[in-house]
Amino acid sequence: MARGARKPKIFVLDTNIILHDFKAIRKFKDNDIVIPIAVIEELDKFKKGTDQLAYNARGFMRDMDRITDGRLFGKDGIQIAKGLGKIKIEPNHPFPDEMKDLFKDDIQDHRILSTAIWMRDNNPGRFVALVTKDINLRMKSKAAGMEVQDYMTDRLEDEKVENSIKEVQIIENPDPEVFQTLLFGPDNSVSWKEFGKTRPRPNQLYKLKEGQETICARFDADEDKVIAVTNKIAYGIKPLNDEQKFAIEACMNPKIKLVSMTGGAGTGKTLIALASALEQAKDYDQIILTRPTVVLGNQDIGFLPGDQKTKMSPFVQPLMDNLNVIKAKFKSTSKEAMRLDAMLKEEKLLISPLAYIRGRSLGRVFFICDEAQNLTPNEIKTIITRAGEGTKMVFTGDIFQIDQPYLDQWSNGLTHLSEKMSGQKIFEHVFLRIGERSELSDLASKLL
Repeated sequence: MARGARKPKIFVLDTNIILHDFKAIRKFKDNDIVIPIAVIEELDKFKKGTDQLAYNARGFMRDMDRITDGRLFGKDGIQIAKGLGKIKIEPNHPFPDEMKDLFKDDIQDHRILSTAIWMRDNNPGRFVALVTKDINLRMKSKAAGMEVQDYMTDRLEDEKVENSIKEVQIIENPDPEVFQTLLFGPDNSVSWKEFGKTRPRPNQLYKLKEGQETICARFDADEDKVIAVTNKIAYGIKPLNDEQKFAIEACMNPKIKLVSMTGGAGTGKTLIALASALEQAKDYDQIILTRPTVVLGNQDIGFLPGDQKTKMSPFVQPLMDNLNVIKAKFKSTSKEAMRLDAMLKEEKLLISPLAYIRGRSLGRVFFICDEAQNLTPNEIKTIITRAGEGTKMVFTGDIFQIDQPYLDQWSNGLTHLSEKMSGQKIFEHVFLRIGERSELSDLASKLL
C-alpha cells in the first residue's frame, strides 16, 4: 500500500532500543520515528568508551548526522531513506494535568513517557506507540493508558528457540545392517538415504538406539554420508555423555569453523571448548578464552577498585576454574601442566574479559566466548566478522540464564547464532542437557 493511502504509524523510541541496535530506526518500514530529547541526553552519557553500548551510541549519532545533512527537522521530520518513514527529535513535553500526580519523580523514563503521550494526544487519527525493552517502563505506560511495545525485530519465535534444544534426531531400533556398518564398517559411515528420502541439513546429529546400545552420528555434507561420532579425549577431558561426545567432535573437527554450545550449569560447555582448544594448540597461534563483562548499569569495569588485574579477576575467575579442572588431570611436574603454565605466561593462552579484546583482528585463533547469551545479535555478528583465516570460534552459554536487562531467551545473540547459522556446513550447534558437575548441581538445575 502506498504511503499516501494511509497515515503512517508513529513509534517513539526509548534509549535502550538504540543501545541494543543503533540501526533500529531503519527497521520500522515506512512508519515515522520520534526520538525524545531525553533519549539524546542519555545517549550522550554512553558515547565514550570501548564497549558495545558506546559503539552503538556513537553509531546512531553518526547515522543521524548523515540523515539530517545540515537540515532542520522541522514539524514533520526528515525522511530516513528511500522507502522508509521520517524521523524527528522531539523536545520534552509535560504529562497531561490529570497524570501529573501519577509520575512525580523527574527522571528520564518519565520524560520519555510524557513525550510519547504528548505525541499521541497531538496526532489524532494516527497510531502512536512507545517502543522500549524496559519492562518497568512498559508497565508504567500501560498504567497510563499509553500503547507500548517491545522491540521485536530480533526476537525469534518460541518454536525456533525450542528447535535449538531438540536438534538431535533419535532413531529407535534402526536397520541392523546400518547399525553394524556404523560400528564396524571400514569408514564407519553409511549413505544418508538410509535415514530418509530428504537429504539432511549439514551436521545433522543422530542417536541410533538398539536395546541398551547407542551410536552417535553426524551427517557430513562434504562426504555426503552419515558418519559415526566416536569418543575423543581432549587434553585429558573425556566425554561423560552423548552430547559431550558431539561437542568434543565439533570442537575438534577442523572443517567446523563455528560452534555454538548451549546448556545449563555444569554441563561442561566451557570445559569442553577449552580442552579441545588445548588439544589443538599447535594448529593455532593463540587460544583466547573470554566472556562479556556484565556489570551494574552502564558502568565500565573501570569503576571497580584496584589495578587492571584486580578489576578483571571477578570476570576471569570462572574461566580460570575451568583451566584448573584441566590442570588437575595432570601432575604439576608433567609436560602437560608445564605447557599450560608456559602458554599462560607467553599469552599463547589468553584469558580476558571481552571488553579487553574488542577491535582485534583474529587470525589463526581458537576463540572461545563464554556466557554468550549476554551478547546481542549485533555483538555476536561484530565478533564473528573479526575472524581471519585459520580461526575457529566457539560460543557457549545458557539462554535461560541471562544477566542483561534487555535480552531474553528469544532475543539474545546466542539464540540468533544457532538459528541463523543452522544448515551451514562450517557450523554446528550442540545442546548439552545433562549436568555433570555433581549430583547436587544437577538436581538444583532441574528443581530450583
